[in-house]
Amino acid sequence: MQATSQIPIKAGDFMNVLIVVAHPEPHSLNGALARFSVSHLEQLGHQVRVSDLYAMNWEARVSPADTQHRQNAERFDPSFESTQAFEGGFQSEDIVQEQEKLLWADAVILQFPLWWFSMPAIMKGWIDRVYACGFAYGVGEHSDTHWGDRYGEGTLAGKRAMLVVTMGGWESHYSPRGINGHIDDILFPIQHGILFYPGFDVLPPFTLYRTGRTDSARFAALCAELGERLDNLFVTEPVAYYRQNDGDYRIPDLTLRDDLAAGEQGHHVHIRKP
Repeated sequence: MQATSQIPIKAGDFMNVLIVVAHPEPHSLNGALARFSVSHLEQLGHQVRVSDLYAMNWEARVSPADTQHRQNAERFDPSFESTQAFEGGFQSEDIVQEQEKLLWADAVILQFPLWWFSMPAIMKGWIDRVYACGFAYGVGEHSDTHWGDRYGEGTLAGKRAMLVVTMGGWESHYSPRGINGHIDDILFPIQHGILFYPGFDVLPPFTLYRTGRTDSARFAALCAELGERLDNLFVTEPVAYYRQNDGDYRIPDLTLRDDLAAGEQGHHVHIRKP
């Protein structure tokens, strides 16, 4: 059975949307698309909040400053300190504010240029710090039948997420036989790892190519395409990833059952076929 959103959403509902954008130039294509998304979503009646990481001067480095009451002054253990700070309520305020935005949101859009085959470091740093232990990982029971609340379960379950990714290369460069590798392979660690892991229903990404050649006519066309995706943000079928604790993976080795995608390997085996 195909995975579906846990939110009983229908067209016409007004929802909360968080846009997290990472680009150093406000007047870039990314900046313009983010402003378009805010305007378009608000016109649809949704509430929108934006975390513009460069404008916020976001601190990307995990450090002892992430906790207001360090537990071990001699050796910094990021996971331990993160757990203690989250459970004790003494995380740094910038982390708390971003976690509150995630809890508020019904959908999250991560928008960024693809730099060296991944998201910009400032956005990865946002993930590293905001996805605290006890908040996005280290959640739920670990046993012989349930290996934590993750991959389809967790704190962010029932929420939707979509990537908006810009690239300078041609679409063919990111095709199945393209020199850069298939875009689905490149984005899998983000889609399946960063988004599906803490529970999001992950939508197909909105990808834009040859962005260095964007004139006013092409920008209008891109906005029309993006607008259609935003119109359907809460009704589009998510990627049908297998959920970790639904019996499709053997626990505790966490490998897909032999009868599913038999004889195949690679990231696509984790997607349920129609």
